[in-house]
Amino acid sequence: MRSNEKGDRRERELVNRLADEGIAVMRAPASGSATARDLPDVLAGDGDVFYAIEAKSSAGKPIYLDGEEVESLIYFSQNFGAKPRIGVRFDNEDWFFFHPHDLHRTDGGNYRVKKENALLEGEPMTDLFGAEADDDGGMDVERVLDGYDDGLFSREETLDLLRQLAA
Repeated sequence: MRSNEKGDRRERELVNRLADEGIAVMRAPASGSATARDLPDVLAGDGDVFYAIEAKSSAGKPIYLDGEEVESLIYFSQNFGAKPRIGVRFDNEDWFFFHPHDLHRTDGGNYRVKKENALLEGEPMTDLFGAEADDDGGMDVERVLDGYDDGLFSREETLDLLRQLAA
């Protein structure tokens, strides 16, 4: 099996599950290393809420995301007008979603999701487009400032986000 075959299969599974729920969804198979552009794995929306999703799966070991990969997701999401989400799926479990700022950041500047954290803290797929989806994805002044402190946002991006929150 090619190294990315399971990941491709999981992305298609996510797209099909969202489509079955009546969500407009598309997979960006040219995401990741196939292109120099910052593209998420999946784009999904219901006309009111839109998500840019980076999808990851694992048999049970922790999932690690490169810091640049997460920064690219946030950058794309801001420019596209979508909410960034990291979708994780561990074998024998369902999909769970995280705002990038809710992920554990390693000392090396990367991100990690453990299975137990996904099960306890992740947003289940059933809630992704539910009543809570109308909020701002958990983005508040403190998270914006944390993102700036963590180097996720430039000074200009931070100012833009703070202006959006104030509006």
